[in-house]
Amino acid sequence: MTRPLIGEPMALDLVNSVWVDHGRRLDQFDEPDGLESWLADHDMSGTSADTAAVRDALLQARSALRAALEDGDDGPLNRVLAHGFHRPGLRGGAPLVATVVDDPARLPAWTAAADLIRLLAERPDRVRHCAHPECVLWFYDVSKNGSRRWCSMEVCGNRAKSERFQKSHPRR
Repeated sequence: MTRPLIGEPMALDLVNSVWVDHGRRLDQFDEPDGLESWLADHDMSGTSADTAAVRDALLQARSALRAALEDGDDGPLNRVLAHGFHRPGLRGGAPLVATVVDDPARLPAWTAAADLIRLLAERPDRVRHCAHPECVLWFYDVSKNGSRRWCSMEVCGNRAKSERFQKSHPRR
């Protein structure tokens, strides 16, 4: 099964690696090659770190991101972020920002957590949960007027429109 919303910012893409399809909870990291696919989507494949350790760190970060977004609990996210930092510098006179983590297996998780901080620093009002009550997905609203409500107009938006139509036109 294909996961929705690929192409969201890295932080939200990690949060959205769990979704619901026809009432069934799916997790990309439970699928064969799901972890490798997620890492490749974010140019983080080919790490020398232990795959199980990378997966564990990503699961911890995903839980921390959800806690921050859904419950306003920043403690777990701060614990993920405590494992690394950005180090600015110059290389050949050009600005360079290196990411330093205490364990290479934590790099993808730390990068996703730092990405959420970036999104919240830039436009916290644009980080949104899908308006469909049964949807668990998050998105970053890049629409011009900031009025996007659905993770996907083709899925949740159409579902909501169909439900409204059904309620306003009951069968006789």
